[in-house]
Amino acid sequence: MKQPPWLENAEGKMRRVGVELEMSGLGIDALAECVAGFFGLEIRSRGRYERVLEGDSAGDWVVELDYDLLKRLGREAHAEDTLEGEMALAAEGALAWAAEAIVPVEVVGPPLPLDRLGEVEGLIVRLREAGAKGTSDSLVNAFGMQFNPEVPDTYPDTITAYVKAFLCLSDWLVARADINLARRVTSYVDPFPQVYTRKVIAPDYRPDLSMLIDDYLADNPTRNRMLDMLPLFLFLDEERVRKVTDDPLVKPRPTFHYRLPDCEIHKPNWGLYLAWNDWVEVERLAADTARLNGCCAAYLAFLDRPLERWLEAWKDVLETEWLERP
Repeated sequence: MKQPPWLENAEGKMRRVGVELEMSGLGIDALAECVAGFFGLEIRSRGRYERVLEGDSAGDWVVELDYDLLKRLGREAHAEDTLEGEMALAAEGALAWAAEAIVPVEVVGPPLPLDRLGEVEGLIVRLREAGAKGTSDSLVNAFGMQFNPEVPDTYPDTITAYVKAFLCLSDWLVARADINLARRVTSYVDPFPQVYTRKVIAPDYRPDLSMLIDDYLADNPTRNRMLDMLPLFLFLDEERVRKVTDDPLVKPRPTFHYRLPDCEIHKPNWGLYLAWNDWVEVERLAADTARLNGCCAAYLAFLDRPLERWLEAWKDVLETEWLERP
């Protein structure tokens, strides 16, 4: 796995990364037991559809059904000896049965130091051996792998550089990720609007934090982006973000929320390293000011030439001219 250019956060500690894996093939309890066994953790139930795995120095792991309504219902107690309780449990059971075919179970890891990402690769192998299934195992499996790299600092110039780099590399990232049809037809990983891309990659775009957040919210008031910046912006300025979106699923975190990759956990050669190494190219471009400025100017010129866009793909230009060679 490649190393990002920034290894430490603003406090001088090793940066951390949270990883989320969506899958089928294992029930909640079987999945929880597999993860707990791999890391030596204790399992605690938090309702009928959630398990909290305790004992990791980095924080708790969570195994859950990725369906917010069912999770809320699963935390409620029902008196089974009353008609109302029986009806509530029956309705919940019917909903759970209907969700089973399309809703993934999910492993949500705590923020792990960069030097522990190899442990996630080991966990993926263990889950594969236990029968976990990923995105392409079924036509309806819109399953993803998400990760949340901690920001190296919260300076506007640093965050802007990341966004510029991601916008420049997004076509290449999509081609590399080869997103499954089940996820492409949903809105989970929508691209950024071109009007926003043009604004941000312009050479004179150097906003302060308020302008950076406002510009993002004006064109992207949604979680459904390949790179979801709402958790970071909510962490930095909650009042400003909540004026635009009150989505309860957006939680404040000092991280980038990368949502693009599929979770192909059932495939023998698949692992976190594939998407992670591509993400590191975003970080490397963001850290190289001269290369980033040149790439932004080239991309803006490319967008301004329709014939060139028809004859040549931007991802190919990136690979030949702007990406670092191994």
